[in-house]
Amino acid sequence: MELEQRRLTGSFSIQDSIQSLTSSLGSHSCTVSPAAERLRHILREEDEPTPTLFTEMDTLQYEGGEMEWKESARWVKFEEKVEEGGERWSKPHVSTLSLHSLFELRTCLQTGCVLLDLEGYSLPQIVDDIIEKQVQEGLIAPEIREKISFVLLRKHRHQTKKPIHRSLADIGKSSPSSECLLSYLSHITKLIKLIIKVIYLCFSDPSQCRSMNDISVTPSTDQLKNKFMKKIPRDAEASNVLIGEVDFLDKPFVAFVRLAQAATLGGLTEVPVPTRFLFVLLGPDGKTKSYNEIGRAMATLMVDDLFSDVAYKARDREDLIAGIDEFLDEVIVLPPGEWDPKIRIEPPKKLPSAEMRKSVFSLNELGQPNGNAGGGAASAEDEEMPAPHELGEELKFTGRFCGGLWLDIKRKVPWFLSDFYEGFHIQSISAVLFIYLGCITNAITFGGLLGDATDNYQGVMESFLGTALAGTVFCLFGGQPLIILTGHPIRLWVGLHSCLQCLILVATDASYIIKYMTRFTEEGFSSLISFIFISDALKKMMSIFSYYPINPDFNPDYITSYRCDCQFNFSSLDWNQLSKKECLRFGGSLVGKSCKYIPDLAMLSFILFFGTYSMTISLKKFKASRYFPTKCRTLLADFSIIVSILVFCALDYVMSLDTPKLHVPTQIKPTRPDRGWIVMPFGKNPWWMCLASFVPALLVTILIFMDQQITAVIMNRKENKLKKGCGYHLDLFWVGILMAVCSFMGLPWYVAATVISIAHIDSLKMESESSAPGEQPQFLGVREQRLTGILVFVLTGVSVFLAPILQYIPMPVLYGVFLYMGVASLHGIQFWERMKMKLFLMPAKHQPDFVFLRHVPLRRVHLFTLVQITCLAVLWILKSTVAAIIFPVMILGLMVVRKTLDLVFSQHDLAWLDDILPDKDKKKKEDEKKKKEKKKAKSEEHNNSDEEVRTTTIRCVRC
Repeated sequence: MELEQRRLTGSFSIQDSIQSLTSSLGSHSCTVSPAAERLRHILREEDEPTPTLFTEMDTLQYEGGEMEWKESARWVKFEEKVEEGGERWSKPHVSTLSLHSLFELRTCLQTGCVLLDLEGYSLPQIVDDIIEKQVQEGLIAPEIREKISFVLLRKHRHQTKKPIHRSLADIGKSSPSSECLLSYLSHITKLIKLIIKVIYLCFSDPSQCRSMNDISVTPSTDQLKNKFMKKIPRDAEASNVLIGEVDFLDKPFVAFVRLAQAATLGGLTEVPVPTRFLFVLLGPDGKTKSYNEIGRAMATLMVDDLFSDVAYKARDREDLIAGIDEFLDEVIVLPPGEWDPKIRIEPPKKLPSAEMRKSVFSLNELGQPNGNAGGGAASAEDEEMPAPHELGEELKFTGRFCGGLWLDIKRKVPWFLSDFYEGFHIQSISAVLFIYLGCITNAITFGGLLGDATDNYQGVMESFLGTALAGTVFCLFGGQPLIILTGHPIRLWVGLHSCLQCLILVATDASYIIKYMTRFTEEGFSSLISFIFISDALKKMMSIFSYYPINPDFNPDYITSYRCDCQFNFSSLDWNQLSKKECLRFGGSLVGKSCKYIPDLAMLSFILFFGTYSMTISLKKFKASRYFPTKCRTLLADFSIIVSILVFCALDYVMSLDTPKLHVPTQIKPTRPDRGWIVMPFGKNPWWMCLASFVPALLVTILIFMDQQITAVIMNRKENKLKKGCGYHLDLFWVGILMAVCSFMGLPWYVAATVISIAHIDSLKMESESSAPGEQPQFLGVREQRLTGILVFVLTGVSVFLAPILQYIPMPVLYGVFLYMGVASLHGIQFWERMKMKLFLMPAKHQPDFVFLRHVPLRRVHLFTLVQITCLAVLWILKSTVAAIIFPVMILGLMVVRKTLDLVFSQHDLAWLDDILPDKDKKKKEDEKKKKEKKKAKSEEHNNSDEEVRTTTIRCVRC
């Protein structure tokens, strides 16, 4: 009764808000607050998503004796203030609100006028309805209705517009040129037209004469030209917050309006966005700062994902109050003595998921003992353990012959057409050129090694043809067309046996064991391949220094202190004016010590190598810089590798030095003249070789299986957000078939290239184009299609005809590309992050805030890292020695090592450092159950303590 009386008189305070909150908290259960219980019924999961809200706050100002509304701040996701001195927008920042203003806002909605689903199509009509409602409820006296209407219908000046007196002052300051005079006349003409239009409307309909702002409901030219529209989604609606103080009120005038249909209210909003919500707060003089803080609190609430849903779906005033209570339940307070409120907090790089906040109101999750039913954000101590290691239904064991293969085909067929037309994008051009250069460099490098190992029975030409054939077929029909294939040199019968073994693995759903390949195995294998790429790039670069040695005996004085003359034996003319090249071209000879100066090709090669790598890294990072428009930065980042290659190819061309170039075959014919394109199964080898090749084929099959499937697992990680499903069995099926085809043609085998495949998927990542100011572009997924892979391998096949162009590309430039791919593929590997941050040498207070460091003791983290380093070192040594024949078995051994780690580490530690093995899920669930029971006991003890505090608080408030 006391609160109701205060509501009618308008004398509300923060004490009323505290009393209301404590009395509501005192009656709620230990798991579900009344606010959450109320919101559960209005926030249905099946409802359509609500539009994005653009919020603008205008404050009442007095300019030259005239009253007007001036834009002071705006929100799409983060707050932007008008800098009064600089007349510009501030940087987007996180809104920092006082707890007092939130309580005051809550009381405003309790005591003010709330109009939901109001039928309104113009600002004068809406204002009349608001005032009429206030008069009916006895909130204002009838005699001041005209004054309030006059104030609310004053014109609105946005930050994009200059005041008229400033525009005239600017004109007066400029020189009396013809352009200035024309501009002045133009302003006068527009002003006369506006006055005539106002007078006409006043005589035709006096109700329309109250505000120049509402002459037209169509967007103005300034609104349509506003570039800020690019930051707002197309279906967005507006919420307007009007804050001001006047001298004729003795208590606040508060109104919250939700229109039944969004309407464009002339120049009310900075941008041509229809208005859905209107919040008005007018109060007596003397509390400007307090009113502004309440307005900022309202504007911040309107762009909050959860409260905006509540505002759209609220049925009455109490639903809005429940939305504020839920917002207050999630608010984190910073002590005033330990933080300066004037500091603007930079927007975070990653925002918490709105869906996670809303999910607590679902019928299934609300009220669970361990659920965060109140909607509050989970603390670090309550952070949930990572989900169990799951790779989806693609690896479900069917128990039927070719069951997994059949499911893969059914899964991929519906996407077959979209796999082509979704590839038509400018981003695909960059991906094709980048991956193509990587593939042909790979083909040439390994083709040369094949030629040395097979006496040219397989060489660069076979490598090119095999890459084109196997890659095109795989990208056309494979289960994961984003995977790029690369070669393995194997002979016919080993290849046929391996093909048969692969088909047996496909038919028996053997890919099911991939479930046991946790992050430990993935990181070990991918790190090894990445280090091989980096090592090979550096080795090839160092080989150039061996081929073009630096001349340590060269004296720089030869260039300046000694002459190099051009002489002709058959002429007495002076030919010294000719350059060195011209002298030699005309048959002359060079005489002098400085003539022996030779440019250092090794140093230029290093410049090309390291320059390509550094420029590519810099252009990739340029996407997150603050220079140039977003589209320009995105384009440069997408084409960073191509731009780097072109720049350093141009540098090499300008220098005109004989650096090593890319050599491509110019004819389609076998590398060895005495062999054809078909290999006969029975030839010089004895018959028993056909059977004996089964043993080496088994080792090859293990390597092929592990290489192919681990690469597929890395590609199909959930963080890549692939939507078209996987095809582990289908991939292995086509790899096996292509083994047999390539074996009969005398071509190398082809299997997934981990590093190039990772580079391929990175070059096709998509981000949101429209983002709020201050908000980082959101990763949307990968452009899943088959077109880029097909074009890459087709171009590889026709590279023979592109030889005249490709011969200008220096090999050091391509080595730089290889180095970039190796380094880039390490990104996102937790093992590499632990190594890179040098946790072994870093004191705890300086260590980065990795999530696993919050839950796992540092000594256990070091032990796990040491195990990974040891495994990687063993694999590297095996690869580099004569024991490389057992290398495939050691790759499989990584899974055995991971299984052994279950005896050393707890399931809790492994959940954060790696993944839980499938057969350990049950044990993990039991551990979680015990942990929940302990939390529940603590929660009940804490709630009992809270009950005592609430009782004391209520007594204090009543006193």
